[in-house]
Amino acid sequence: MRFTAEVKVMLKDGISDPQGQTIERALPALGYTGVGEVRVGKRIELKLDAEDADDARAKVEDLCDRLLANTVIESFEVEIS
Repeated sequence: MRFTAEVKVMLKDGISDPQGQTIERALPALGYTGVGEVRVGKRIELKLDAEDADDARAKVEDLCDRLLANTVIESFEVEIS
């Protein structure tokens, strides 16, 4: 079967997020107040063949562990459809 996987990768809590900090500092100059704790991540979508949804999830999680996320400083979430 063909599945679509969506992977969300974010820095773990406690890890400095310079991109998020830059965005947060720029917001008041653009007229946005009351916005804070900005964090930047990445979203990856891919299609894959697998026996079932559990097999697809296992394959994508392995891919995340090996390539898509630096698991020392990043966490990831996988959604299969």
